[in-house]
Amino acid sequence: QVQLVESGGGLVQPGGSLRLSCAASRNIFSIKTMGWYRQAPGKERELVAIISSDSSTSYADSVKGRFTISRDNAKNTVALQMNSLKPEDTAVYYCNALGVVVAGVRYENNYWGQGTQVTVSS
Repeated sequence: QVQLVESGGGLVQPGGSLRLSCAASRNIFSIKTMGWYRQAPGKERELVAIISSDSSTSYADSVKGRFTISRDNAKNTVALQMNSLKPEDTAVYYCNALGVVVAGVRYENNYWGQGTQVTVSS
């Protein structure tokens, strides 16, 4: 069973910073791609940033230059450093994993964490 657990959300003022973390369950041997998505009220879930096992990254245009994604392949963790936060960054942020190897078997399913709320407001 694959589980992703996020932490680090909260309330921050515009211009502030937050760091989100996500840890995958210990039974996972490796993960091809990890990432962060977000969903604001009344909107569809959207990609924020993804990082592959070779550390190549991709960002949504709206967060480029402000957010940084990183991962630890040995621990199967991923983090999102968010700087210069704006009110429009307010959303539930979800950790994602794709291409998971467990007990020698590769699963191409999309796995999601439970989500963590980020609110940017003065």
